[in-house]
Amino acid sequence: MDNSKLARVVLWMVGALLSFSAMAISIRVLATHGFSIFEILAVRSSTALIILGALLIVRPALRPLVRPHRMKLQVLRNVVHYAGQYLWALGLTMLPLATVFSLEFTMPTWTALLAAWLLHERLTPSRIGVVVLGLIGVLVILRPGLVSINPAAFLVLLAAVAYAVTMIATKKLTATETTFGIIFWMAAIQFPLSVIGSDPAVVFRLHLGDILPMLGVGIAGTTSHYCLSNAFRSGDATLVVPLDFMRIPLIAVVGWALYGESLDIFVLVGALIIIAGVLWNLRSEAAWRHPGRGSPGVPQDARIK
Repeated sequence: MDNSKLARVVLWMVGALLSFSAMAISIRVLATHGFSIFEILAVRSSTALIILGALLIVRPALRPLVRPHRMKLQVLRNVVHYAGQYLWALGLTMLPLATVFSLEFTMPTWTALLAAWLLHERLTPSRIGVVVLGLIGVLVILRPGLVSINPAAFLVLLAAVAYAVTMIATKKLTATETTFGIIFWMAAIQFPLSVIGSDPAVVFRLHLGDILPMLGVGIAGTTSHYCLSNAFRSGDATLVVPLDFMRIPLIAVVGWALYGESLDIFVLVGALIIIAGVLWNLRSEAAWRHPGRGSPGVPQDARIK
């Protein structure tokens, strides 16, 4: 990957990080307003369908991109992702934001291993290292055995496994499908799943204060996957996923600022460990592709595929 492609991965992931954080805050707000998780996810999917439908109307050239194709993989991806999203959203209503995001990041270990097995991506030392450092950072934040763990944490761990499967399916889809098509079928498949568990009378309970968080869930839910799909299109899964670790320090600060959630030294140390791993991997990726530009060269073991 050259430096321009690496920069695109980073920029797309910045968009994904901000979108996921905005969505988390909006989900928590709507939950406190009495919305169920099914109803919150219905808002997200319906907003995406409205946005994408409008684009299909004004831009006919997009219509061929949403023709049914590889539907078995599309359905698998979106059913598994929906299950993970439901558990993740439920966790947001029961645990501190930083805890939810930290537990979610057990996912890269499974993603890296599955990517090596199913996508034949290389497990270079820096990619292995960023996963190891990321998990160490998560352990520092959670301190298992030293503090009690809310049983809801296991729901988020199950969500992490579902997200790992989703990541691999997304990477496989990007080989033949456009970002627009992937997001369209995500909304189209997941909206009926949300409607099944929703109360139709919810429309009569809407208040003015619900509009902003509903827009947050709908818009951020769409842009997060648009950015993530494009990041995967620009780089390997084992490069894209570790960048997502940056959500932990970001959401920890948000939780502290908005909800008074504890921001202790362990959260900060864990975040620094995670960031160190991300920066190491980014530098190694650039050095491996451009050994003559001020870098020590390509590590010998990195050349072996």
